[in-house]
Amino acid sequence: MNVLLPIAFVLCWSSGFIGAKLGADSAPALTLLLWRFLPLAVLLLAAAAVSRAAGRRPARLDIGRQVMIGLLSQSGYLLSVYYAIQLGVSSGTTALIDGVQPLVASALAGPLLRQYVSRRQWLGLGLGLAGVATVTLADAAETGTDVAWWAYLVPFLGMLSLVAATFLQGRARIPVAPRAALTIHCVTSAVLFSILALSFGAATPPTDCSFWLATAWLVILPTFGGYGLYWLILRRSGVTEVNSLMFLMAPVTAVWGALMFGEPFNAATALGLAAGIAAVAIVRREAAHFTPPDSPAPVPSPSTRQRVR
Repeated sequence: MNVLLPIAFVLCWSSGFIGAKLGADSAPALTLLLWRFLPLAVLLLAAAAVSRAAGRRPARLDIGRQVMIGLLSQSGYLLSVYYAIQLGVSSGTTALIDGVQPLVASALAGPLLRQYVSRRQWLGLGLGLAGVATVTLADAAETGTDVAWWAYLVPFLGMLSLVAATFLQGRARIPVAPRAALTIHCVTSAVLFSILALSFGAATPPTDCSFWLATAWLVILPTFGGYGLYWLILRRSGVTEVNSLMFLMAPVTAVWGALMFGEPFNAATALGLAAGIAAVAIVRREAAHFTPPDSPAPVPSPSTRQRVR
């Protein structure tokens, strides 16, 4: 699971940029987001109503926190990604700009979550940032100046929104079941995007088959796959490890976009891909074997002591 979950997460999360590119030519960002989350919210609410007796209902405080997390991690983040691609920023470049998230999250992990970041982890994070910068500069040189400079700030704002959601979740004392959290997040996004789409006259979906293909793609792969796996790996491995995987989104999306849409891919892109893979390897290996200084030795749980016996 420690191998399969990260691979599935990287592929599913990267598919969100590809799906946004697929739907950008057929409808505005608000239309695509509305019809991505509205049927999904209805489906999840129906499933929650059927299985309500089987699980614990989150407390009111937990629901409020999850609503805020949904606004940051889904609504704010995805709106910035879709809008940036609508403005002309390529899917690969959008993923590359989002690739600085691990450095920001790891830099804040210590003061906000009291999680120690070792020197080797910083080395891996710096290597990943260098890879992201390499691919970003190469992509900008290939695409030219057709896109306004401020359009590249839009996905940067989305990255900050996702970082804020990650730390808000990390500071929660009582964990909420992933399925319940996903339901709250999707319902929150559906309500927000319904209000925005109706306000701007973008609620009517097009009849083009490509729009519904992109919508189905976005519901299945990045929502259930990428978004669900993000919080699952966050609970299993912590902020630094899950965000180290974000370094792989940029090169994977760049390769995917080159194969599917003919977006630029050159030697610099390949170099950035290698740097991202090396960064993930360093950070994850160090997280698995590193004990912070002055920390007490871990005490085995009762189940662990029984297995040792």
